[in-house]
Amino acid sequence: MTLAEQTLTFPHLNYGALAPMLILLGAAAVGVLFEAFVPRRGRYGVQLVWGLAALVASLIVVILEAGTRELTADSAIALDGPSLFLQGSLAALGIVALLLIAERTLEPGGPFVASAGVTAGTQADREQAARPHAGTEVYPLMLFALGGMMLFVSANDLLTMFIALEVFSLPLYLMCGLARRRRLLSQESAMKYFLLGAFASAFFLFGIAMLYGFSGQVSFSGIHNAVQTSTNSTTLLYIGLALVSLGLLFKAAAAPFHVWIPDVYQGAPTPVTAFMSACTKVAAFGGLLRVLYVAFQGTDWDFRPVIGVIAVLTMLVGSILSVTQTDIKRLLAYSSIANAGYILVGVLGLSKDGLSSTLFYLVTYGFTVIAAFGVVTLVRDADGEATHLSRWAGLGRRSPLYAGLFTFLMLAFAGIPLTSGFTGKFAVFAAAIGGGQSWLVIFGVVSSMILAFPYLRVVVMMWLSEPGDSTPTVSIPGALTSATLAIGGIATLLLGVVPAPLLDLTNRAAEFIR
Repeated sequence: MTLAEQTLTFPHLNYGALAPMLILLGAAAVGVLFEAFVPRRGRYGVQLVWGLAALVASLIVVILEAGTRELTADSAIALDGPSLFLQGSLAALGIVALLLIAERTLEPGGPFVASAGVTAGTQADREQAARPHAGTEVYPLMLFALGGMMLFVSANDLLTMFIALEVFSLPLYLMCGLARRRRLLSQESAMKYFLLGAFASAFFLFGIAMLYGFSGQVSFSGIHNAVQTSTNSTTLLYIGLALVSLGLLFKAAAAPFHVWIPDVYQGAPTPVTAFMSACTKVAAFGGLLRVLYVAFQGTDWDFRPVIGVIAVLTMLVGSILSVTQTDIKRLLAYSSIANAGYILVGVLGLSKDGLSSTLFYLVTYGFTVIAAFGVVTLVRDADGEATHLSRWAGLGRRSPLYAGLFTFLMLAFAGIPLTSGFTGKFAVFAAAIGGGQSWLVIFGVVSSMILAFPYLRVVVMMWLSEPGDSTPTVSIPGALTSATLAIGGIATLLLGVVPAPLLDLTNRAAEFIR
């Protein structure tokens, strides 16, 4: 038979179920064309409306496809409860983050540089910082990142997951270096994130090679079957699992792979930091859940002690080092590291309750942290955001409303009852106890007690200190930032007072297909 006589067989594609990520990736590609053909003066409005429309459309399609349970694209993509829930979470959190990114009333042109190619610190750089123009490349970059994240949490084989990892990582590297002010710090953070991300991607890819050597498969179902039945040496299996997990734990900001977090969070534009702290964490843990629950379900007695030690180390490193921080963005960065440890506690429940509680925690933390960084963007002086903690002394006297909101968010991070932070921690700790991991809960409670100190220190400084000459003002937010703060604050309250609807939803979604 000649090549011309052969019939090509294309894999089945469920375009309706794939639509959420296709909408975002397609909208991102069109957004790049807007950058080329729409006049500079009109790009901001066009990109904002286009981005919001794409995210809303993606969220609507996820809701419409909520009952879909199938493998598509030759089993490379899984459309099941966790993947659809995480896709919806990414779309919802992406909408809130986009509102914060699009704010232009706090300073002329917003937080993003007008021309990223201008050398930092030069006269041209200072001139462009004073102009009202700003780059709008961040909008298609954000859509590319979210589309890659949706593919990442739905990937059903390691090669598709690696491609998705690169699709959402590369835009994030660029977004970190687009700050209008403190450009050298911003570019440094982008370079650090890129270099460490490159190492993590290399380890992930090498892990894929090891797992393929063990099983002859890259699909999660093939690896799972090989784990159960293969007589090959398990050395390649353990090395591959360790390397793949390393790549995923880097994105999740777990210790000791957390070193990029403080510098990147401090140097990146604050709206981008908010986006990364919420959505990157959802994507990273979504991928980790699928790898551990689908591909390596039969090896839980092998990997659970090791990842448990990483969870303990992550909680302790995040909580202890947060006590020493003097910058609010770095404090929130170490808080994010500690919260990654709490999420790992839920992951290691290795049960339906563990999966459900982890999904719940990811959503509650996402809304709270975006709102917290939204408040950070408001505390400003002539040089931009005032992030040193000493500058926040007496802020409650200057602006009781926003200081009160930030106090509420700090209490949520500390896990005080009637906040989403309490219900999230309670859910993951209960799942861990049910899975026989009580020792992790003990460390979780201890680290939570340590972590409460820096949160309460900020609260005390804001309310019990007298405002000084260096105490900055709190800018009046525009409509977009106000919407972000309202959504984040209300979600933090409602998910602490009436968490049952979301808990029921996560419980119904907590079932992978293989």
